[in-house]
Amino acid sequence: MTALRRAYGAFATGVTVVTVGGATPHGMTANSFTSVSLDPPLVLVCVDRNAVMHACLSETREFAVSVLTDAQEKVARYFADGRRPLGGEQFDQVDWRPGATTGAPLISGALAHFECEVWRSYDGGDHTIFLGRLLSLERRSDGEALLFLSGRFRQVERERSEAA
Repeated sequence: MTALRRAYGAFATGVTVVTVGGATPHGMTANSFTSVSLDPPLVLVCVDRNAVMHACLSETREFAVSVLTDAQEKVARYFADGRRPLGGEQFDQVDWRPGATTGAPLISGALAHFECEVWRSYDGGDHTIFLGRLLSLERRSDGEALLFLSGRFRQVERERSEAA
């Protein structure tokens, strides 16, 4: 299992926070997020069957994804911490706003926000693959994405100025 994790970790991914709203809002850090289709517009997120988010997505059927910037590592770590409070209280520690379409929390300052409804779900071994049909999106024009590579958060190395 360790060798498999290390091999998977050789592929750099972006880092997101997936959220659901409703009576019991919840968030989790996820790096298994990707675009699937432009027509219809679909994304996917893979969620461990034992995660709180798994039950949330199965019940609420709507979710949001906030693509984190390289300045939001603290947010990523917070939503990955199993000791954080559950329910609405977990959002007291971060700046957010409700999505206009789903009401799911959107993390302020993120590079992009996607609001989705669960379109399909598929068995993915110890995870479920949730396909989301895009309901709305927002994209910031500045900033760099937070990355996850080899078990660590990383930042894109910026090019050095020739004038220096």
